[in-house]
Amino acid sequence: MICDLHIHTCYSYDSTSLPEQIVERAIQKGVDCLAITDHNEIKGAIETARYALDKSILIIPGIEVKSREGDILGLNVKEVIPDRLSARETIKRIKKQGGMAIIPHPFATFYAFKGNLEDFLDDIDGIEVLNASISPSENKKALDFAIKNNLCFTAGSDAHFPDFIGRTYLEIPGENLSVEQVLEAIKNKNAKLGGKETSFFEKVIDHTKRNIAKLRMLKPRI
Repeated sequence: MICDLHIHTCYSYDSTSLPEQIVERAIQKGVDCLAITDHNEIKGAIETARYALDKSILIIPGIEVKSREGDILGLNVKEVIPDRLSARETIKRIKKQGGMAIIPHPFATFYAFKGNLEDFLDDIDGIEVLNASISPSENKKALDFAIKNNLCFTAGSDAHFPDFIGRTYLEIPGENLSVEQVLEAIKNKNAKLGGKETSFFEKVIDHTKRNIAKLRMLKPRI
């Protein structure tokens, strides 16, 4: 199964992608599994899963929480976790829901995890080692760190708009797997990395669109 484990919908402040658009584009691209990880919100994951019920795609509900030390992905999380908690408290709340705590883009220039990642090795479930929205060198640093510390790993496009869906992914053996089976494969490191990062030009366009999307939050409500 082709699994893109880092996707944003219009319920993120920097995206305008409707859940149905995301599902249909993913199916067109041959993606079998998406983790919907909106910023501090789970409504997008719920709507996407509802729309995909009769579709040939698996939706993993998730969230991207901004802890005091940096962003943390919660995979298989169905309740909102407040932002600005400590990283350890955020991870604790993710695991309390039965979720996996993953550090995304841990060494990205503008989105790096600000804590000493080595201090959290016993807390986290893994790190994201292939993110389409950052540079190859930043991803390589994450992969090297995961190998050195024998960590589980994930990959995702970090798509905020449909065009980037499936650019980077995990390839997991099997067909029609459940959420639990996908997560178990990640825990067992039974997965391969796939895809490649976007070009510099694509990144510029993507971040321009994200900034335009943020303007929605500044419009006065009537």
